[in-house]
Amino acid sequence: MNLNKVFLIGRLTQNPEIRTTANGQMVSSFSIATNRIWVDSNTKERQERTEYHNIVLWRKLAEIASQYLTKGSLVLIEGKIQTRSWQDQNGNKRYKTEIIADNIQLGPKLSSQTPSQNREIKEIKADFASSKSEEEIPVIEDKEEEIDVENIPF
Repeated sequence: MNLNKVFLIGRLTQNPEIRTTANGQMVSSFSIATNRIWVDSNTKERQERTEYHNIVLWRKLAEIASQYLTKGSLVLIEGKIQTRSWQDQNGNKRYKTEIIADNIQLGPKLSSQTPSQNREIKEIKADFASSKSEEEIPVIEDKEEEIDVENIPF
């Protein structure tokens, strides 16, 4: 069994770059920084290491990123790792490892957003979620009702 799944929470290091491919698909790319903080066992000093990750979003996710993400925004990325290669102008083989996002979750709302912008974000997320999968997933709400376990598809 193989698995290629990544979850990252970090801040954008630049504004998203948005492009359209020759066949009309939107693609957005940016990088995020994630930090790891620990205390060195020998020196007892606090240590910090920052990793930078190249993120690629396609279609509706690219559109959302271009509208709502800016440098410094907190974002959760769910996706897969992909390495691509090419030859540069000098004939050297070059490699780039990227995270191809399957889902994103925007960080906390900025106080500068208006209620209508917040509604728009929720509507876009709902539209994207409904268009992404044809399979209906049952929602079990925490209410004082009896749940018929036989109707849950697992």
